[in-house]
Amino acid sequence: MSKDDPKTLISTDWLAAHLDNPDLRILDASWHLPGSGRDAMAEYEQAHIPGARFFDLDDVSDSRSSLPHMAPPPEKFISRMRAMGVGDGHQVVVYDSVGLFSAARVWWLFRLMGKSDIAVLDGGLPKWMAEGRATEDLPPITRDRHITVSRLNHMVKDVTQVAAASKLGDHEILDARSPARFSGEEPEPREGLRSGHIPGSKNVHYAALLNSDGTMKEPDVLRSVFNAAKVDLSRPVITTCGSGVTAAILSLALEILGHGYHALYDGSWSEWGMYGDLKVETGA
Repeated sequence: MSKDDPKTLISTDWLAAHLDNPDLRILDASWHLPGSGRDAMAEYEQAHIPGARFFDLDDVSDSRSSLPHMAPPPEKFISRMRAMGVGDGHQVVVYDSVGLFSAARVWWLFRLMGKSDIAVLDGGLPKWMAEGRATEDLPPITRDRHITVSRLNHMVKDVTQVAAASKLGDHEILDARSPARFSGEEPEPREGLRSGHIPGSKNVHYAALLNSDGTMKEPDVLRSVFNAAKVDLSRPVITTCGSGVTAAILSLALEILGHGYHALYDGSWSEWGMYGDLKVETGA
């Protein structure tokens, strides 16, 4: 698959060539882990790709849930996107200030809502700026735009479905966290969570899918990473991580490889690690 696929991943060259397209909508979806000391909104206000709107991952979420940035109900997604001037007929490009991190979560969220014309900017803002490309510090003027959504429930799993998959072994459950967190050797960054992983899950650290400049590795290399983790790509896959952000990087990689059936466990370890009646495995 080409790296310039407007439904998965596009290059900085592609974006620069399409920057003046009136039907293009660019979203800065930067988000940082608690305790990182970084303020994504403040950084956006200092410098962003021309025309980019700020997509607040914590705001465009289900405020009824105690879990972090769970997928919002369709009505809230519609409301927020209309206010941002993102609607039907738009090609959406999403990026973040790390390279390829939280942008994949927004790509997955759009796909969950039945919107397929969305791509992640490969290498994100760091690559864009390293190439000396233009940025601006003022947000664009937005006009309300109609948007229709159709939630694709097969793209998300809840704790009951994941527990069943863990017990039955009928899915590949892939955990994007670091090997030390997966094995339970390293404590979780969120307080009150147990250490370890979902029984039967396999560790595919999201960083193993990325080059040093934050771009996604080539498809044949992605495939070799999954193979090295003994992942059977002929089976349905559930991706998971700490809070449903980096799991989406695995989902994006699977989509690039043409995998036909993958879903994301939205609650991820923030949910599984909290409940003592759910089994936990430790070790590699």
